Amino acid sequence: MPPAPEATHLREITPLQWKSGIAAWLGWFFDGLELHLYTLVAAPLVLQLLATSADDPQVKEKSAYIQASFLVGWALGGAFFGRLGDKLGRSRTLALTVLTYAACTGLCAFSQTWWQLMIFRFVAALGIGGEWAVGASLLAETWPRAWRPWIAAVLQSGVNLGILFAAGLVGVLSIVMPPHSERWVFLIGVLPALLVYWIRRHVPEPEVWQQAEEQVHHRNPGVRELFRGATASITWRTMIVCALSLSAWWLFIFWQAQHVRKLLVVAGTPADEITTQVSEAFFVMIAVSIIGNYFAGWLAKLLGNRRAIMLMFWALFGSMAGAFIVPRGFGELAWFWVPLVGFFSGVFGLFTMYMPPLFPVLLRTTGAGFCYNIGRLAAALASVIFGWLAPVGDFRIALLYSSLLALAAAVWAWWLPADATDA
Repeated sequence: MPPAPEATHLREITPLQWKSGIAAWLGWFFDGLELHLYTLVAAPLVLQLLATSADDPQVKEKSAYIQASFLVGWALGGAFFGRLGDKLGRSRTLALTVLTYAACTGLCAFSQTWWQLMIFRFVAALGIGGEWAVGASLLAETWPRAWRPWIAAVLQSGVNLGILFAAGLVGVLSIVMPPHSERWVFLIGVLPALLVYWIRRHVPEPEVWQQAEEQVHHRNPGVRELFRGATASITWRTMIVCALSLSAWWLFIFWQAQHVRKLLVVAGTPADEITTQVSEAFFVMIAVSIIGNYFAGWLAKLLGNRRAIMLMFWALFGSMAGAFIVPRGFGELAWFWVPLVGFFSGVFGLFTMYMPPLFPVLLRTTGAGFCYNIGRLAAALASVIFGWLAPVGDFRIALLYSSLLALAAAVWAWWLPADATDA
C-alpha cells in the first residue's frame, strides 16, 4: 500500500500530529523558562547561601561553578536522554526529561548550600539537554517533511518565549514578593511536571520508531555505530559545525552582557538604571531573534537547510565582527548591533529539524543529542580559553575574537550533509 500523501494545509494535520507538536512546543517553552530562572536570581540567591557580602569574590566564583555545571549537565543530558529516546521511545523519554528538569528546578528552592544548588541545577540541566533531541525527533517523525523548516522556527520560538516569560514573571514577582525571597522563584519550575501526565496519556510513540524496533527485534544499535560506516562522516561533520557555532554564540551571550554593562558604568549611568537598561536590551535581542527564526525557516525552504545554515553563519559572523571591530556606544550596540546578532542566531533553530533525520531511526535521538550537545561542552571550554586569552576587562576584544568561531562555522558548513529538504 503506498504511503498516505503528506498534509499540505493545517486542516489536514491529524489529531496525533497536533498532540505531538503541542507536547514538543510546550517542552521547549518550559526549557526556556527553566534556563533563564537561574540567571535572573543567581547573584542574590548565592549571596544568601554563602551568608556573605556582595563584594565577596566567592559569590562570583560559586555562581560561575553553578553555571558551568549547568552547561555540562545540559550537554551530558543530550547524550544520555538521546540514547534513551532511541531505546525507550520518543514519548516516554520526553516525559522523563520534563519530569527531571521540573522536579530538580523545584528542589533548587530548598537548597541550603551553594553546592546543593549546583547539584540540583546540574540534574535539571540533564533533562533540559535531553528534551532538545527527543522533542526534535518526535516532530521529525510525525509531521510532514516539507514543513520541517517552519516547525523548527516554531520550536525555537518556544524557547525564546519561555525566556521572555521567565524574565517578565520574575520582574512581577520581584515587586510583590518580600525581600530575600528569590529562592521561591524556582517553584515556578514545577509547573512543567503537569505536562508529563498529559504526554503519557495522549502522545503515542511515532509509528516509524515502532516499526524500526520490530525490525531489529528490540536489539538497538550501540553508540559506537555513530562512528562507523557512512554515519561516521555525518557525525563528525555535524559535530564540528555545532562545536564552532555554539561556542561563538555562548561566548557572545556571556561577554556582550558584561560589555554593555561596563559601557553604562563608564558613562556614569546611575546603578539602579543599569540593570533596567541591560534587561531592556536583552528583551529586544530575544524578540528580534524570534523573527530571525522564521527568516531562517523561509531561507531553508528557499535554498535548503545546508545553504541556509551556511549563509546565516556568514551573516552571524558579519554582525558580530561589525559590532565589535571598533568601539561603539551602548545605544548603538543595544538597539542595532546586538539585535542584529540575535536575528541571525535564528540559524540555531534550523538544527532542530535538520539534524535528527540525518541519522538512522534507531540512532536518531542519540546522534542529534550527541552532536548538538558536544557543542555545548565546546562552548564551556571556549569560555574558559577565551577568558584567558582576552585582555583583562576588554570585553570588546574577546567578543571580536569569538566572531572568528562563527566564521569557521560558516566555512565548515559547506561540508554539512544534505537532507531531504535541501534543494
